[in-house]
Amino acid sequence: MVTTVLELAPELRGVTGAPWPGVRYFSTWRTGGISRAPRDSLNLGAHVGDDPEAVRENRRRVQRALPGEPLWLDQVHGTAVFDGDVDTLSAPCADAAVTTLPDRPLAILTADCLPVVLADGAGTVLGVAHAGWRGLAAGVLENTLDLMRRRAPAANGWRAWIGPGIGSGAFQVGPDVRMAFLDRDPELAECFVLERQGGDRWLADLAGLARARLSRAGVKQVESSGECTWTRADRYFSHRRDPGSGRQATLAYLTSSDVSQGAGGA
Repeated sequence: MVTTVLELAPELRGVTGAPWPGVRYFSTWRTGGISRAPRDSLNLGAHVGDDPEAVRENRRRVQRALPGEPLWLDQVHGTAVFDGDVDTLSAPCADAAVTTLPDRPLAILTADCLPVVLADGAGTVLGVAHAGWRGLAAGVLENTLDLMRRRAPAANGWRAWIGPGIGSGAFQVGPDVRMAFLDRDPELAECFVLERQGGDRWLADLAGLARARLSRAGVKQVESSGECTWTRADRYFSHRRDPGSGRQATLAYLTSSDVSQGAGGA
């Protein structure tokens, strides 16, 4: 696990992982924006009741670290994947996106769910996915990889980075969530720990579930930020900790540049 703190702009910070050929990726922190509590301060979600102008300004600040305007999605905890090579004037209703175009930033908004960045070893095709438990159980990661393979049939050496999300010590779920995974794959029982003897609540390892699903889908190299949104209130929004909170973003793009910019840095 490699986690590197980035300076994205004079007032912005974020985290990334190990260097990837042809790929830049990072997750923002909640600091450096202008939104007011409980969405203070770099809220990037336009759907959480924040002042629209504050969100626009926050997004402008993040865009300074990117080669262009990000593709923002209308996320619904589903499994639809949008082809990011297609121009669009509005946010597509999807929970993942794929592109083969250099300098085409893709964005995922989260506040406990997992953001997952995917690419091939040569950095010719890129995917990002919003993986809450519903989308993860229903196959959003597999759907993303399927479109990536169709867009780049010769690609191989798949790798993934799991960004900041709720940690296994904080993600309490009921038996319905557990069975949504175990009905398809009983071996995933190792990702659930009974909270107390005789109870019916479980602590779920969401990143572990994503890692297992990615491995079964043929992704050989899976890294994780190890950052917990619920425990790191100084860095991240968390919907479970603070209902009505804002959203951080995970952004990624392909680059044709040969100039190194650090560990996955933007």
